[in-house]
Amino acid sequence: MTQNDQCSIGFFLYTELIADFWQPMADQNGHIDLGPPRDTAAGLDFPGPPPPIYTCTLTPELVAKARDELQEKPEWRLRDVQALRDMILKDHPNLRTRLDDAFLLRFLRARKFDYDRALQLLLNYHASRRAWPEVFQDLKPSTVKHVLELGFLTVLPRPDPQGRYILCLRPGKWKPNDYPFVDNIRAIYLTLEKLIQPEETQVNGIVILVDYAGVGLSQASNPGPLLAKKVVGILQDGFPIRIKAVNIINEPRIFKGIFAIIKPFLKEKMAERYVLHGSDLASLHRVIPQSVLPQEYGGVSGRLDMYAWSRTLLEAEEEFVVEFCQPDPLEGVIMPDALLFEGEQGGAHGEDSFRHLRSQLYYCY
Repeated sequence: MTQNDQCSIGFFLYTELIADFWQPMADQNGHIDLGPPRDTAAGLDFPGPPPPIYTCTLTPELVAKARDELQEKPEWRLRDVQALRDMILKDHPNLRTRLDDAFLLRFLRARKFDYDRALQLLLNYHASRRAWPEVFQDLKPSTVKHVLELGFLTVLPRPDPQGRYILCLRPGKWKPNDYPFVDNIRAIYLTLEKLIQPEETQVNGIVILVDYAGVGLSQASNPGPLLAKKVVGILQDGFPIRIKAVNIINEPRIFKGIFAIIKPFLKEKMAERYVLHGSDLASLHRVIPQSVLPQEYGGVSGRLDMYAWSRTLLEAEEEFVVEFCQPDPLEGVIMPDALLFEGEQGGAHGEDSFRHLRSQLYYCY
């Protein structure tokens, strides 16, 4: 049996396993039980997972947007997916990755249908798991339930007028004695994995809202430069999602020190998408309308509900078990020398910079 045959069989088994999770059960009269209706007024009405066989769900408006912004041509879409699939099977036959259309489309859209860049992104996506086992080992929602219950992150129930879901982070809710900071990263990654499932998000991207209220020296100095480098590396070059804006509110005086850790690792285009609003909610409302914001941020969308997103993730436990609680996808794979997570050049310099930053933070206090 050839390696290509093995990959094809593995792909078939994967789709069969996924289909089992999403196959509705019929009763003895042939009626299908779809479960209790979702109470959209009480929480987040987030789209369910895509079916195992790809069918385009984009509206005509989003098809046009994808054509204009992502160079996605509907008539060539599946041809492009097949081209990327062929590259994977030819150049990385041992890579245990999903090969279904819906999955590969995420990477093509994130890199505007540039085959080479999409393949590199896919390799980085898998390389991050090997480089950071404390984040990706046994990664499933139940292991970060404490993070979700604390309110460190949530997703606002309604997207903005551009169709972008808003990931809300509140670092001040976390204290170093609560649990390791890496658990926050696990929760963020699981959230991104869930957010990227709908095709609408793949085209529209997401917006991040970070509320620094309550952040003190202990939280600010905890993620060092190497940790920041890994997080930024995943978001920029290791995950197929388009981050369209990062809005910062209630940032303390020490935020300049926090941003000094992050900025060296940001690409110029991404750095330009960071907007600091301070305590000026009117400034925030100019980029995120009050209609989608909770009352805590001057909006009219009710109180901030941290539990709706928690339920959405926890209900997807089986999806993540299939996706992440499996053998190392890179086992036996020879990776290129220039992968995102290869080595930590300049590590000593980073630590020196961090020591200098800590002294600045103490001075601020």
